[in-house]
Amino acid sequence: MTVPAWLWIATIGGLVAIILADLFLVDHKPHAVTISEATRWVLFYVALAVLFGLGIWYFAGAQYAGEFFAGYLTEYSLSVDNLFVFVIIMSSFAVPAIHQHRVLLVGIVIALVMRGAFIAVGAAAIEALSWVFYLFAAFLVYTAVNMVRQGMGGADDEWSEPRIVRWVRRLLPVTERFHGSRTTVRLDGKRWVTPMLIVMIAIGLTDLLFALDSIPAIFGLTQEPYLVFTANAFALMGLRQLYFLLGGMLRKLVYLSYGLAVILAFIGVKLVLHALHENELPFLNGGRPIPVPEISITLSLTVIVGVLAITTIASLVAVRRNPELAGGGGVRVPVAHNATEAAELDRHDREIDAETAEYDRRHGGR
Repeated sequence: MTVPAWLWIATIGGLVAIILADLFLVDHKPHAVTISEATRWVLFYVALAVLFGLGIWYFAGAQYAGEFFAGYLTEYSLSVDNLFVFVIIMSSFAVPAIHQHRVLLVGIVIALVMRGAFIAVGAAAIEALSWVFYLFAAFLVYTAVNMVRQGMGGADDEWSEPRIVRWVRRLLPVTERFHGSRTTVRLDGKRWVTPMLIVMIAIGLTDLLFALDSIPAIFGLTQEPYLVFTANAFALMGLRQLYFLLGGMLRKLVYLSYGLAVILAFIGVKLVLHALHENELPFLNGGRPIPVPEISITLSLTVIVGVLAITTIASLVAVRRNPELAGGGGVRVPVAHNATEAAELDRHDREIDAETAEYDRRHGGR
């Protein structure tokens, strides 16, 4: 697949325009996101991804379109698992509801930029060294086994700050409270970093850690850097609204880790078969390709969709029969079910912001 420079520029420019528009909407009137609003935005971003995939189908063919859709679904499904940790991070930092959308947006932009670099490195490694597929496959299978073990051991609500976040805390003075949506504030003539900046960094770096399994997984479905990047971008852009839409439903997806483990193991096997087909290792068949069957993108897409559907249905049925499976404790997303609840959340958070503003006035904050 040949992607001219102008198409890369146009694609990145389009993503930047969407991000800036979204950021303007968030900054224009910060508010608690309602379920209906989150639903509309999720449908909007899914529709964008579908239209983009259809565009690939029209201009590049069904093969590449199938690779994009398979990669997008894989990235999106793996991202749902990430939301568990995002909820814990938001709760740990006690981020006000009216600022959570902004935190997720900036954090995910940070993650997308770093993922772009990760994708470039991965593509270069694959181009130069075909045996990298073996490493990717081994890592995916290892990750799948760990997911099953964690699923059998129950959900883990523990989260620890990445080292770089702890390093930022040691290097820069951090205020104890949020100061609206500001990332820095001057108090008593001294510049301070607010928890807003710390939680944005935490979200971005945590998502990058999750990319350690999702990036090799999508390279198992397509080796086209353009498709890998755009699938990641669309999945991450829609992830913010999914955070608010799912809310308390996250704990009802009790079998999600098993489904994701099956998908990762399946892609791991696909990578091994592809690596054998492209074999250059001298101790295997004298360095010549091994004529093994490869898994088509159609079969891959079918397996991914089927596993996700079965996992979701089985989870919801199991929780309905035994509500204790979902657990009664843990943290929850402060999502509003309607405009009245959203107004109440906004009022509460704005009262806190007003108190903070008064504190800033007394201490010379700006």
